[in-house]
Amino acid sequence: MRNRKFLVIAALVAMSNIAWAQPETSVEVTKAPGKATIRGTTRVTATVQEIDPATRTVLLKGPNGKLVEVIVGDEARNFDQIKVGDVVKTVYREALTLSLKKDGDGVRSVEEQPMMERAPAGGKPGGTVGRQVTVVADVVNVNSKSKIVTLKGPKGNMVDLKVEDPAQLANIRKGDQVEAVYTEAVAISVEPAVRK
Repeated sequence: MRNRKFLVIAALVAMSNIAWAQPETSVEVTKAPGKATIRGTTRVTATVQEIDPATRTVLLKGPNGKLVEVIVGDEARNFDQIKVGDVVKTVYREALTLSLKKDGDGVRSVEEQPMMERAPAGGKPGGTVGRQVTVVADVVNVNSKSKIVTLKGPKGNMVDLKVEDPAQLANIRKGDQVEAVYTEAVAISVEPAVRK
């Protein structure tokens, strides 16, 4: 539970950084018969302007000049290594892969695997936090006219999925299963200021 709480906090910090800085974003889509993947990466860079050790608060300035205060939790090691002028780099990655399983076994499931890696003691703060969620759902209906595939999830919930690609839609039948793998990770690193 502690890892999940840390993941949520890290993701919120990363997403708030994305909102105030001018992020560099890339998206990639790949398709194969019975499979589709979308991957996105967002990078944000900011410079440390002020540090308040008592409250573990850091004031960051993005490339567009906007400022944001970030409270660094106790989970983050090496807070005392952060210096004014240091560069904070945040990379947020997420991916979703949908795979068709022909004539599935009817076993619906959901599995979540958290991951966390912290900076080594004594170094600059940073680390990576993320998770991978795998869901297997049943195809309970295929409507070719509306291009809607209805999936039944592990808890009985129903989801309508629009499938625009006619070749992919023609391959899906009631009784098949779809495996969805969602991965997200936030990596934060602090680099020393470039001395002139």
